[in-house]
Amino acid sequence: MSDHTTLANHIWQIADLLRGPYRPPQYERVMLPLIVLRRFDCVLAPTKDNVLAEYDKRKGGKFVDEAVDKLLNKAAGQRFHNHSRLTFEKLKGDPDNIEKHLVSYIKGFSANVRKIFDYFEFENEIEKMREANILFLVVRKFTEIDLHPDKVPNAQMGLVFENLIRRFNELANETAGDHFTPREVIRLMVSILFIKDDDLLSTPGTVRKLLDPACGTGGMLAEAQNYLREHHSAAKLYVFGQDYNKRAFATAASDMLMKHVDQNGGSDNIRYGDTLIDDQFKESPYDKFDYLLANPPFGVDWKKQQKEIENEHDKLGSAGRFGAGLPRVNDGSLLFLQHMISKFEPVQPEKQKHGSRLAIVFSGSPLFTGGAGSGESNIRKWVIENDWLEAIIALPESMFYNTGIGTYVWIVTNRKEKRRKGTVQLVDARDIWTAGGSEESTRSMGDKRRHLTGKQIAEVVKLYGRFKDEGNAKNFNNDDFGYTRVTVERPLRLRFHITDTAKAAFAAAFPDLHDDLDAIDNALGRETQSDWNTVWAKIGKLLLARKSRWSASAQKSFRSVFTQKDPAAAPVRLPQAGGRASSRAAACEPDPDLRDCENIPLTEDVDAYFKREVLPHLPDAWMDRTKDKIGFEINFNRHFYKYTPPRPLAEIDAELKRAEEEIMRLLQEVTA
Repeated sequence: MSDHTTLANHIWQIADLLRGPYRPPQYERVMLPLIVLRRFDCVLAPTKDNVLAEYDKRKGGKFVDEAVDKLLNKAAGQRFHNHSRLTFEKLKGDPDNIEKHLVSYIKGFSANVRKIFDYFEFENEIEKMREANILFLVVRKFTEIDLHPDKVPNAQMGLVFENLIRRFNELANETAGDHFTPREVIRLMVSILFIKDDDLLSTPGTVRKLLDPACGTGGMLAEAQNYLREHHSAAKLYVFGQDYNKRAFATAASDMLMKHVDQNGGSDNIRYGDTLIDDQFKESPYDKFDYLLANPPFGVDWKKQQKEIENEHDKLGSAGRFGAGLPRVNDGSLLFLQHMISKFEPVQPEKQKHGSRLAIVFSGSPLFTGGAGSGESNIRKWVIENDWLEAIIALPESMFYNTGIGTYVWIVTNRKEKRRKGTVQLVDARDIWTAGGSEESTRSMGDKRRHLTGKQIAEVVKLYGRFKDEGNAKNFNNDDFGYTRVTVERPLRLRFHITDTAKAAFAAAFPDLHDDLDAIDNALGRETQSDWNTVWAKIGKLLLARKSRWSASAQKSFRSVFTQKDPAAAPVRLPQAGGRASSRAAACEPDPDLRDCENIPLTEDVDAYFKREVLPHLPDAWMDRTKDKIGFEINFNRHFYKYTPPRPLAEIDAELKRAEEEIMRLLQEVTA
């Protein structure tokens, strides 16, 4: 085969045999496991006899335990082996029983490969193909493809597998967004992730670790490796991933095994489990990473994990992963961000620890959802006040396969350049795009109707790298995104009026106060009075003279029954103030229905802002500073808003007239 694209096309043609029993989005259920099997079969062929001899010597064909597993791996010269006497070529020899032989062949693999096929749930597909009478045909076609490393080197095999994964995920665009990120978005993220590390990565012997805690089929890990291979071939990048989607996990784990990714002797660089409650990377040295990449699911709730996450938050606080806060249960995106930050390597150059950088894809929600004091706001506050947020890049809409919403790439690091310290850069790339689902096709792919070309990726990276205030990029101080949420109070204003209906209602609730009520009625009369303070003072003197003491509940009920709110009435003074307090806040009782909040930028003096912006409109208002909350939000539209003046009325009228004339013309054609 001349190149990886030609080989991928050849394999792709085999999928036509599945048409009928399978719909195109389901092809990957068969094709990916069989590609893995055929590759492993070819890789293991030269050492097959050695493995069988060692197997017979050690176990005599019985169950292989972990110790023997390692010995057989050594005999195979790989991180996996197969001790079955079958091969792909031999599977063709008994078409009538091929399903039994294929299952037996898979069970002959080492534990790490068997685990992968358990997650592929491939035995179900074997039975389905057997029932459809296509199993033998498909297996025979795969025996015609030579995937031996001498013919298809590891790097090329990796590209073939990535190419096919991308195609299958594009076919399954109704769900692909859960675990598949468009390749050009990954390229952009990876380019920015490594952009300032040329000196570090070009140092001979450099070894770095990268984690994707929501790795899906491993696209981000593969692209990161491709970048290092193209730009810093001397550096070693160990990649790790975790995912909770069984097929995605199996695909990513297969990809890593097929490409012979060196993991310092380990073979479990891709791990299965729910990242939020079952972190698979807690043990040193795989608990901290130099780089982190992720595209967590957009807007997915965490109800199933809620109890365990809240327990970690409450018990461990800042010593755990989620100490900064918990977002609303209907979107766990910011939980992934906190998890990734917990994996940051400290900045200790003397110990060869150079800090960490992460890039993560979010929808717009994590930018501004949640007011001051909410979990989302507290997480943003924590990230920005620690000076970790380096940049946010707004991507065009319709870039992903299962959603047309706008997306944003956050760059977060604990090792900012000196010029970026104390700042956050916003890059607006929403208008940088090319129509079509990819560079290879101008057709839409599900909701993906736009893509970034190589030149456009370079354009965005340059906007980021220049770090200048220009049309599509702006730099802000950290405090520019913060605000103080101040509670604004206005006085309660009540008018007093005794009516027979109100009197009957109060007497029914407090029959023992009937005589006092009559006395108040006689003393104050039935006229409406607009100063509750004066009314209550008179009532107090009257009750004192009658030697009557009312309970607090009776006093509260009396005011509720005989008063109504009236903006023209006098403010109600607080009893303890006696009208002598120096401030309105101390003197007046606030009206809960008129209570409001004002978000005052952290860069503003609160008192000066209040006098300038609020008092001219609400001269009787005051601030209750005991309720202040600090919040953070990032509003792209506010910072990049461009005013578009309305069209002239004459132009609109002319357009309407033309439309009316066209409608009349069409009606005349119909009636004619």
